Amino acid sequence: MASRLLHRLRHALAGDGPGEAAASPEAEQFPESSELEDDDAEGLSSRLSGTLSFTSVEDDEDDEDEDEDDAEAGPDPLPLGDGTSGEDAERSLPPDGQRGSQLLARQLQDFWKKSRNTLTPQRLLFEVTSANVVKDPPSKYVLYTLAVIGPGPPDCQPAQISRRYSDFERLHRNLQRQFRGPMAAISFPRKRLRRNFTAETIARRSRAFEQFLGHLQAVPELRHAPDLQDFFVLPELRRAQSLTCTGLYREALALWATAWQLQAQLGTPSGPDRPLLTLAGLAVCHQELEDPGEARACCEKALQLLGDKSLHPLLAPFLEAHVRLSWRLGLDKRQSEARLQALQEAGLTPTPPPSLKELLIKEVLD
Repeated sequence: MASRLLHRLRHALAGDGPGEAAASPEAEQFPESSELEDDDAEGLSSRLSGTLSFTSVEDDEDDEDEDEDDAEAGPDPLPLGDGTSGEDAERSLPPDGQRGSQLLARQLQDFWKKSRNTLTPQRLLFEVTSANVVKDPPSKYVLYTLAVIGPGPPDCQPAQISRRYSDFERLHRNLQRQFRGPMAAISFPRKRLRRNFTAETIARRSRAFEQFLGHLQAVPELRHAPDLQDFFVLPELRRAQSLTCTGLYREALALWATAWQLQAQLGTPSGPDRPLLTLAGLAVCHQELEDPGEARACCEKALQLLGDKSLHPLLAPFLEAHVRLSWRLGLDKRQSEARLQALQEAGLTPTPPPSLKELLIKEVLD
């Protein structure tokens, strides 16, 4: 964003003709279209500022083995860009000598409000950092690794997720069905019959996916859609649950942590109990990996989220785990112990209550 601002300021102060216009804030929410023209194919990787790395293979010998992600042709994409006309998307600069100074003041004020002395983004940004062709006979597909960059400390590492074309397409199809109006102006890369695994196609789609998610985030109605929440969080939760059930706690811990970070960045619950289930997974993995301090901290976060919900099925297991971990660490456990005892005397939970791991294994994530 800072580089675009400086670029505009240079042109404004250089005295561009009065016929030129500056893009409005509404137009900035929807940058260039998701589809690139054919003559832009050369040098696509460098146009992505060097952030995209990918592997590619010659497509001619393997196109007949494409899986369901890319094999069938679909309809042409919706109109590209943000759906606004040039007159609506632009506003004229002030005339003569006032133009440069007024633009400078206005842009610096906007930049100051958004940055607050830091370059931390005020909404989520997305960057495809790698794209790899995966051969899993009889299918073959491209796996895109996506960095999700959100508000937080500058040194905070972005969460990373991996998704296929079919995952993006499913999200687009579901949102189109539920939000026809807002989705009408948001484009999506079309399916192709051939040449799906060339570096050119992968680079184009990588950039298109970044813009597609950025456009969704710019529309409040779409930003809070459950399907968008599921796209980011649900695959990680399911894989983490599966790894936890099979005893691969270290691998599961990384996925639970990613899911927790994504839920915090998204800012809206991805499900009524998903934050609690995520904390349960973190607590179980930390405990199994002999880190009782972190496990206890996860239980305390969960108890804060639960508050006075005495009928919630996860309350007693979290209290029981908190009591046990506090005893192991030599910390105060009296409050949690008294609360658990009150639940048992009221017949609201069995004695002893089920463990977090037992509930985690039985939970169905949908």
